[in-house]
Amino acid sequence: MSNKPTIEFAFTKPNYIWLIIGLAVNILGFVLMIGGASEDFSQFNEDELFSPLRITLAPILVVVGYIIMLYAIMKSSHKK
Repeated sequence: MSNKPTIEFAFTKPNYIWLIIGLAVNILGFVLMIGGASEDFSQFNEDELFSPLRITLAPILVVVGYIIMLYAIMKSSHKK
């Protein structure tokens, strides 16, 4: 009989799943913010740059992604 201490990791599989989901939502939000560039620098496309997708939905997704990742980190992974 050996009295080796068991190693318990801080994260378990559900924590990693939530973390990956939060990261995916975060990346999606940043990808939706990309764009609005024009081939010709003398033209300005206001409708593309200030679309509701870019200025409303994308930042909300980024914040939601960070909240999900915070939940994944703070979630208790040990059964009591």
